Amino acid sequence: MSQRAAAETTWSRRLATPRQLWAQSRRAERVAVVIGCLLIASGLLHLLVAVRYPRPWDGPLSWRKPVTFGLSFGTSLLALTWLSRPLQVGTRLRDVALTVFTLDCLIEVAGITVQAWRHVPSHFDTESGFDTAVAYALAAGGAALVVVLGAAAVVAVRGRVDGPPPLRLALRAGFGLLLAGLASGAAMIVRGEYLIKTGHRQLAYDQAGFLKWFHAITLHAVLVLAGLAWLLARRPLPAARQLLIVRWAVGVYLALSLLVLLVLVWP
Repeated sequence: MSQRAAAETTWSRRLATPRQLWAQSRRAERVAVVIGCLLIASGLLHLLVAVRYPRPWDGPLSWRKPVTFGLSFGTSLLALTWLSRPLQVGTRLRDVALTVFTLDCLIEVAGITVQAWRHVPSHFDTESGFDTAVAYALAAGGAALVVVLGAAAVVAVRGRVDGPPPLRLALRAGFGLLLAGLASGAAMIVRGEYLIKTGHRQLAYDQAGFLKWFHAITLHAVLVLAGLAWLLARRPLPAARQLLIVRWAVGVYLALSLLVLLVLVWP
């Protein structure tokens, strides 16, 4: 079997249907899938809570954060569990990284959700000892996210992916955009901390999330693009046509991300 054929066979085995993925999964992957589904369920539940006990959708005391963070972290955890398989890293290292990421997602969503029910901000809040502990735990979790996702992105961007060209392109572009999303998240934290330390706490709550739309779009690029590659592989399309479609999708996603960024930062 040629190297290319072997890579495509490996990809077909690793990027399987959800039922096949579960049957092939190791313990760390199964725990990640269960936690990811629970986080998504938490986000949906808090959407109902937001309808039953309405608050302003914007602002630090909104139900928006447990909704969006539950959905986003749950989706991201499921995506990394699925998409880490084609990456050329050792099984033990993958399991350790996935376990750290799973715990981090759980801590992040739990901290944000608890603070929402306490009617206090989840970020930049140091008014009490408990609030300070939560804020620092979320900050530490953010650092762990950067390390784990950044490491996966480096592997993908360097081309260390088992799979055909459409998948390799989707993962390289998707993880590259994810790095931009991580950078925007760090920029928001730095801006918020600066405003807090200069005595502008309310301004930090109002303006620290100035890149949140760019942050959200780029963080989920890898799932969208790899999902497209997976769907195309299940269609009777020539490999060249699949690659062309993924290239167009990458171009559109890049253009959309840049447009959103320009809208957010343009004075």
